[in-house]
Amino acid sequence: MTEAARQKTVERVRGLLRMAEDPAVTDAESQAFTAKAAELMTRHAIAEAEARAERGEEPDAISRMDYAVPGVGGHGKARVRALADIAAAYGCQSAVRGNTAENTERTMILVGTVSALDALRMLLPSIAMQMEASARFMTSSHVSDIRELRNYTRSELETERKRYYRSFVRAYGRAVAERIREFRARLQQNASPNSEGGSTGEAGGDGSASSGRGAALVLRDDIHRVNEEFHRQFPQLRKHRPERTHSAAGYRAGYRRGREAELGLGTPVSGGGTSTLTEGE
Repeated sequence: MTEAARQKTVERVRGLLRMAEDPAVTDAESQAFTAKAAELMTRHAIAEAEARAERGEEPDAISRMDYAVPGVGGHGKARVRALADIAAAYGCQSAVRGNTAENTERTMILVGTVSALDALRMLLPSIAMQMEASARFMTSSHVSDIRELRNYTRSELETERKRYYRSFVRAYGRAVAERIREFRARLQQNASPNSEGGSTGEAGGDGSASSGRGAALVLRDDIHRVNEEFHRQFPQLRKHRPERTHSAAGYRAGYRRGREAELGLGTPVSGGGTSTLTEGE
């Protein structure tokens, strides 16, 4: 892929995300714009891996970026967990600074290939925006429903609101990450020299299969190289304690919404994608 073609893809993605974040558009329109952007970036990454494999070039460089995560509402840890899951689906590893229970901003440190970090830099804000909007709506509905059941105190309602919101966000991130992995796996299986353009043409059986295998090998090697670099940079990383607050209702609602969210990845909850939500969650 030429540099001009690469820049054209990036500009298309940026344009779609600008439209997605425009306050004048509806929620459905915003999701549709983000969906197309996510699909373009994912296809772009697979096409890049194919091109490198075919040309026998060095693999994509490993880099690092910082991503600020707000702690508003005391939900910072849940947001970090959700976004880290999504980053991992793109083959990245993450660490976090300042991940306390406070409402303060914390920093996710992402290590991954340059192409994966480019995608996350553009896509994470829009995906996070959709996640937060969905969490606010569903949490408000949940609290309204339980308020009708019995006479909760204001303190009890606020505690339930926080539990539900945090569980929803964690599950939403997990579901979106699953869908990204499924979509990337299908693209690798169906990889062909013309996959980014949307048509396969007459590639010739052996050539397409070889290209697809080459892309898959490159992407697997990328994951190993990212892991090695991450552990080199963070050899003694301390694990954070998981949040003890949990709402089964919030987790299930977040997972369903994450599977149904319009992301352009072709894996709605009814589309036959693999679901790993268990009865105990």
